[in-house]
Amino acid sequence: MPEGDSVHRLAARLRAVDGARVRSGELRGGDAAGTPLTGRRITGHATHGKHLLTRFDDGTTLHTHMRMTGSWTVTAAGRRLPVHAAQQARVRMALDDGRTVWGLDLPVVELLPTRDEHHAVGHLGPDLLHDDLDRAEAVRRLTADPGLPVRRALLDQRRVAGLGNLWANELGFVRGLHPDRPIGTVDVPTLVDTAQRMLRHSATVPDAYQVTTGVLRRGERHWVVGRAGRPCLRCGTRVRARDDVEVVGSPPRRVWWCPRCQPAVST
Repeated sequence: MPEGDSVHRLAARLRAVDGARVRSGELRGGDAAGTPLTGRRITGHATHGKHLLTRFDDGTTLHTHMRMTGSWTVTAAGRRLPVHAAQQARVRMALDDGRTVWGLDLPVVELLPTRDEHHAVGHLGPDLLHDDLDRAEAVRRLTADPGLPVRRALLDQRRVAGLGNLWANELGFVRGLHPDRPIGTVDVPTLVDTAQRMLRHSATVPDAYQVTTGVLRRGERHWVVGRAGRPCLRCGTRVRARDDVEVVGSPPRRVWWCPRCQPAVST
């Protein structure tokens, strides 16, 4: 699933079409499927956590979320998508300069007044990639339930927005926190600072996207994610893994940790 840094990088790429007018286009998914976008000018792209907000000059915003399946692409003038890809389009915007913006297989497509963007993202916690991050509010939300396991707290987008499973696992390793450790026993301000620094580095530095070790060699880009049964890159202890279901009815998510670098805390 795309995480906050993924969507941040996507928005940066899509800003190449800011200022362009939609010559023809429509929504092909969501409750507003069939709504024409023709005549609107794209004024900007913003993000909150894993959510993308495409704003138009008529005071409307296209709110989308990629979840596990979605993607965006821009085709140059005179170029076309393969037929099978075009059939997955949930958003099409042919621009006045010949380029076409495609939102493919997006599970969330919503057109709303820009003044009502809070209806789409207002429930989310502070975004770790925003320049105006309210650090105190992020700490307050993360510590509101002191007994909650640290990994589960980090994954709850209502507490802080933008961290997914990869980052929750890698942050746990970097801070030496067992995934089951209660958040109330953690130095949360430092955890927030580390999360912000790592996520921003991944979102903005070329070749650093979701590389947490600083090593680009295959199999060594992450401290624990994807390394079950292999030696810890720091201490040599075998990395452990399990599947957790955080919300009943949701698919399990993989948890990785080094039992030596992230010791369990007795309660």
